[in-house]
Amino acid sequence: MAGMSNRSGAIALVGSGEYLEVMTETDRFLLETLGGPAQARVVLIPAASGLEPGMPERWNKLGADHFTRLGAQVKPARLVTREDACDPQILHLLEEANFFYFSGGNPNYLIETFYHSPAWQIITRRHSQGAVLAGCSAGAMAFGGFTTNIRAMRQGQPPEWVPALGLLPGIITLPHFDRLSGVISQELFKSLLETAPFENGQVQALLGIDEDTALVRLPENPGANQAVNSWQVFGRQTVSIFDHVGKALISRRGDRVTL
Repeated sequence: MAGMSNRSGAIALVGSGEYLEVMTETDRFLLETLGGPAQARVVLIPAASGLEPGMPERWNKLGADHFTRLGAQVKPARLVTREDACDPQILHLLEEANFFYFSGGNPNYLIETFYHSPAWQIITRRHSQGAVLAGCSAGAMAFGGFTTNIRAMRQGQPPEWVPALGLLPGIITLPHFDRLSGVISQELFKSLLETAPFENGQVQALLGIDEDTALVRLPENPGANQAVNSWQVFGRQTVSIFDHVGKALISRRGDRVTL
């Protein structure tokens, strides 16, 4: 079994750009948290695109090419349905991995596929033992405590919040954030902030992550007294962190933040 540890691994929330050159710096950093590419066992998970014919295969090929160029061992998983998330062969593949990458698509479908599944149980356990988790777009949205249907909002529908996978229960992520103002009105975005489930401390922050940008939670390092909630911005644009009153902190490449 690869990469056993007594610390939680890094988490990457990516606004867009999975498997592209623009994410190379971020992915090299994530690989180094495991001791370098030679120590990594990457599994690609295209489940969010499972409703789009041909897209899981496309994402897996892009991911395999990308991580092979970076020097890591990579295995694409044909994990696109609830049944796949219970398949013994796929579960064995997940047990052997120490880096899980969730590509983009439909966050609600991704959540339905993994919620309380054997696959998700293995992934979260492996993460607690040091494995890296990366989610791009829908993947990043699914990791939080809640999510909403951005596609429906583009059509003018009000935001409706639904529980996500809860890996980061105090966080809501909005990817492609730099493009959001072009597809929903300011009034609708204000409604999104006002209706976000901040009450009773359920959510501490709403993250707007621009395209080609990532926010990475650094791996726990007890020897250095580093807090688990220490994050760093990677990529070419910005991360906007909104609190319960809608006030935004704008962070750029290299900035450290605490969530």
